Formats: sequence, C-alpha cells, structure tokens
Amino acid sequence: MEIVLGIDNIIFISLVAGKLPEAAQPRARNIGLMLALAFRVLLLLSITWVVGLKAPLFTLPIGAEGWGVTGRDLILFAGGLFLIWKSTSEIHDKFDVADDTEEEMKVKRGRVTMSAVITQIVLVDIVFSFDSILTAVGLAQEVSVMILAVILSMAIMLAFSGTVSDFVNRHPTVKMLALSFLVMIGTMLVAEGLHFHIPKGYIYFAMAFSLLVESLNLRLGRKNRLAQEAHQLARRQQAQQLDNERH
Repeated sequence: MEIVLGIDNIIFISLVAGKLPEAAQPRARNIGLMLALAFRVLLLLSITWVVGLKAPLFTLPIGAEGWGVTGRDLILFAGGLFLIWKSTSEIHDKFDVADDTEEEMKVKRGRVTMSAVITQIVLVDIVFSFDSILTAVGLAQEVSVMILAVILSMAIMLAFSGTVSDFVNRHPTVKMLALSFLVMIGTMLVAEGLHFHIPKGYIYFAMAFSLLVESLNLRLGRKNRLAQEAHQLARRQQAQQLDNERH
C-alpha cells in the first residue's frame, strides 16, 4: 500500500526535478524521496499527534449538527489546492516550452534553483505523508511494522525513481498525462478536506487505465515511426539504384 500511495509522490518529484539541469536531477530526486521518508518516520513516531489531527479544531454552522473542521482537513485542503495550482501552471508551462528553442530551454532550466525545487518537494511530501500515515494506521497497529513498511517502500522507489523520471521526460504525452493525474489527485485531496470521500480505488483504476491506453498509443506510434523510416529507406535505396543505372 505504501508503494501504491508513493506513486503520486514520485510522479511529482520527477516532474519538478525535471526542471533542473540534467546533471542535478538525480540529486534532487534522491533528496526529495529521503525527505519523504524522514517525514513519514517522524509522523509515525508522533502517531498520537497525527491521530489527534482528526479531532475537530472548530465547527462551522453548516447543517443541523454543524461541520467540524480538523487539522487533517486543513492540511489536505491546502495541499490539494497547491497541487492543482502547481500542476496546472506546469501544463501551461509545457505549452510555452513547446515554442522555445533549445537554447531558451537551457536558459530557463538555469534559472530554476535546487532550493526552490526542494521547497516544492517538501510541501507536497508533507501532504502525501499525512495521507500515507493515516492509511498505515488503519492497516497496522505496531509502529515498528509501519516504519519497516515505509523504509522498504522508499527503498524500492529510490531504486526505480530514475527509470520513471527518464521515461516521463522522454515522452511529452506521458508527462502531460502525469500532470493530469496530479490535478486529479489534488482535486481528491480538496474533496477529502471538505469531507467528500472519494475511494482511492477509483482514482488508481482511472490512472492505470489511462496508462494502459497511453502505452498502446506509444507502441502504435513507435510502430508507425519504424514503418515510415523503413519506407523512406526503401525510397532512398530505389533512388540510389536508379541513379546508378543512369550512370
């Protein structure tokens, strides 16, 4: 479950780190994932405080019994809004980058600092960590078991983060799909903060189905590209043969 919940985090980290120069991206990803691990372990060690976040801080005069607002609601609501804003701005940025030359893209990447990327990763890590830990609390009772699960899942994500990041960065359509996923996840977090529960199974099924369709599109595009290259090669060979016969 920790690995599944960590997919959201690794997608965001890969996209944000992708704005840095290529040589700095692995370091940013590793720092981001290690921070995520640190947040999760610290929250598990203060599990009583985390569970206490589900207690109402104040009550809004909505409905017959009022609407209790908890610390968890505020964190999820603010984190969801941040994720929607960040993902939407990244989508707009992709359209602007499409018109940039390679030199302009290098200049833009040079303006992005490691500290700015790490700050964004930390903010999202906090939100995802609360969501992850509250889920873990419902699955296990022993803190040591939960910490072991978090460490193992983070080790797996560290091992595959580079592969995931490279794949996303190589395929612009996959990057756009990943940003759309983050908008959807941000919307889910806002809904959770407003006490509208959306089963995560629906979200992950939609993500898995979209990835399946996109993988078919990528495979079809690669097949068409190979067929086009073979056709162009055959035409060049035919033209070369005709040229040789004339001489």
